[in-house]
Amino acid sequence: MGALDGKVVLVTGGGNGIGRDCALIAAQEGAKVVVNDLGAGLKGDDEGSSGPAEKVCEEIRAAGGEAVSNSDSVTNLDAVYGMVEQAKKAFGGLHAVINPAGILRDVMFHKMTERDWDQVIEVHMRGSFNVARATIELFREQNDGAYMFFTSTSGLFGNIGQANYGAAKMGIAGLSRIIAMEGARNNVRANCLAPVAWTRMTQSVPIKDEAAAARRAVMAEKVRADQPARFSVAMVTPAAANVSGQIFGSSGENIILYSQPRPIVTCTKPEGESWTVESILSEAVPQMAPKFFDLNRAPMAGAQPAKQPA
Repeated sequence: MGALDGKVVLVTGGGNGIGRDCALIAAQEGAKVVVNDLGAGLKGDDEGSSGPAEKVCEEIRAAGGEAVSNSDSVTNLDAVYGMVEQAKKAFGGLHAVINPAGILRDVMFHKMTERDWDQVIEVHMRGSFNVARATIELFREQNDGAYMFFTSTSGLFGNIGQANYGAAKMGIAGLSRIIAMEGARNNVRANCLAPVAWTRMTQSVPIKDEAAAARRAVMAEKVRADQPARFSVAMVTPAAANVSGQIFGSSGENIILYSQPRPIVTCTKPEGESWTVESILSEAVPQMAPKFFDLNRAPMAGAQPAKQPA
């Protein structure tokens, strides 16, 4: 018995990296899988191919599972509706979406073109909207649906050279949270994951020195795509029915729960008084300054590992 027996799962970006492992692991857990992958390059600016998605399906079928491939783009809403219809026709329904499909067009913001911005927003932010919009009514009607969206520490913490990617990924965190809030009464769940894994994306980051090369070698061995994929699959199973609206991280064998923005300092004037430009600068800002965040990138494993049950 698998954790996803009787369920149908759509995995976008399923031809490579984390998406590939999500599709394979979902199938191992008993799901029937629609494997979507455009089959394009990392920057998303070349022609796609049905090859990567179909190759993953062949692996699933060879292992005794059920899968169909799809090579349409998540940037096209009608195409995503087509993926839903494909799932219904092939397997009789759809119960979960895992959405790691993405591209990178890294460049410093002062050199970023409209195309650099638009393409990344289109795939990540618009793509997340599309997969949610094409499935949300079905999930609400059947009182059963789960989403795993993909955010990034590039948005949660910030990362130089990734203003487009970070902006999209923070937007996805907001989208996931609101879908979770709105879907709660209909058993529609949504979470998002900030993964760290050795994939085409991490391989694309330039190596500047020997120390960086050494870190990359360790990363390739210790931080694998199957680790966040396994967590993603776990979160769309019926056993995780009480988990929704959260931001998670996965790095190696570390599973992380991230905080979400909440007020940390409030400066208030007594009733009848108002803030002025001068008092804001002389009173409010100094009160808040000790809690300001610096411009350094936060450490990845900022949370302490949870103790394992005895």
